[in-house]
Amino acid sequence: MNTISRRTMLTRIGGGFGAIGIASVFAEAGWLSSTATLTDEGAIERDPLAPKAPHFGPRARRVIFLFMNGGPSHVDTFDPKPALKEYEGQSPALIQRDTGRKKQGGLMASPFKVSKCGQSGIEVSELYPEVGRCIDDICVLRSMYTDNPNHEPSLLMMNSGNMQPIRPSLGSWLCHGLGTENHDLPGFIVLCPGKPVVGPQLWSNSFLPGIYQGTHIDNRKLDPDAIIRDIRNPHLTPEAQREQLDLLQDLNRAHLAQRGRDDALDARIASLEMAYRMQFEAREAFDLSRESKATRDAYGEGEFAGACLSARRLVERGVRMVQVYYGNGQPWDDHADIANHRDHARKSDKPIAALLRDLKARGLLEDTLVIWGGEFGRTPTSEGAKGRDHHSLGFTMWLAGGGVRGGMVYGATDEFGFRAVENRMHVHDLHATILHLMGLDHEKLTFRYSGRDFRLTDVHGRVATGILA
Repeated sequence: MNTISRRTMLTRIGGGFGAIGIASVFAEAGWLSSTATLTDEGAIERDPLAPKAPHFGPRARRVIFLFMNGGPSHVDTFDPKPALKEYEGQSPALIQRDTGRKKQGGLMASPFKVSKCGQSGIEVSELYPEVGRCIDDICVLRSMYTDNPNHEPSLLMMNSGNMQPIRPSLGSWLCHGLGTENHDLPGFIVLCPGKPVVGPQLWSNSFLPGIYQGTHIDNRKLDPDAIIRDIRNPHLTPEAQREQLDLLQDLNRAHLAQRGRDDALDARIASLEMAYRMQFEAREAFDLSRESKATRDAYGEGEFAGACLSARRLVERGVRMVQVYYGNGQPWDDHADIANHRDHARKSDKPIAALLRDLKARGLLEDTLVIWGGEFGRTPTSEGAKGRDHHSLGFTMWLAGGGVRGGMVYGATDEFGFRAVENRMHVHDLHATILHLMGLDHEKLTFRYSGRDFRLTDVHGRVATGILA
């Protein structure tokens, strides 16, 4: 028996009037953007990045993830533990038992002073004085934990909910579920100077359509021509490029019309159009010279500072998620000497605080979710003389804006900062909470692939309702 696609059926009903009607319904539901059109045959051309209706009213519309790759130490930043000084050098039995490590060093006190910050009086290390001044807008998650104390699986878990490079990233899921608000820029942009361990798999679309993959920008040189290489064609005018693209799109549409719905081809068509439009929009978005000197001075100098300012400019222009990596590789991986954290914090403290203040001043913080953290924490014990090893049983992240309660601490680790013991929050729970803040039910945001439905949180995850504003 011969079958026809739904698109073909609509085309054949009343000369395409059925397709016109259904397009109107889809548009009212927010399933089609202004760039969605009807072909001459009446078929609907779908835009995979068109804004989509959330499952319920969102608290946040966009995400900025400040990723401290390498694993910042929680006991030296946002979860101070006085007991480490009292019992310094000792090796409690619970540490030996729970880690299973035969060469576990003794407890090591933090070399950094701690102060109570803001009206909330939350304790913050001297490493982050400027962020400490913003603490009343921040929810500190002191009870995070994950499944593995090694970089590669933990990086993948934090970014995709799976310890193997086989699942879509958080940003890809957000674009799949919500689309984006600016069709001249990608919905998911990653600012990373070089590549961290694991690399592009951290922002992969995996089995989702390719249009949802994170666009990696190497921000080592903050020059629009260097950041977006080969974006301008020196041989063809924009008009000639438009003619070439229109011809290619016509061929794609003819191919698509013969086969009905094809998500991969829809995504390819959208990617070609975006690449053309980015020639104009992206250059403007990454041109930081358009900002006032006062704004640039507030963020400071350096790769990370420029990336934070770029992140604000991108979300301001409708990008759904921007992920900012602190550096190349694993800069926070301070096995030899935890005092190296001072340099990392010096380069990141001022830009992060400037970002929070800038978003707040522009009225963007209330619906922009800012996330700070790495793939795991570091041990309360020493490694060698002055360093700390990887630690997955308890660590800290924080959230700000986007419908999160500010000036609060959620969860706790034990007296040494070794294990999360109160309101324990797995990475799956963090992802479920992020999706909830964006108006998405993590159990309903699915994609059918290879005969089953997949989701970011797999079969896990619970929303941390206690942190919602």
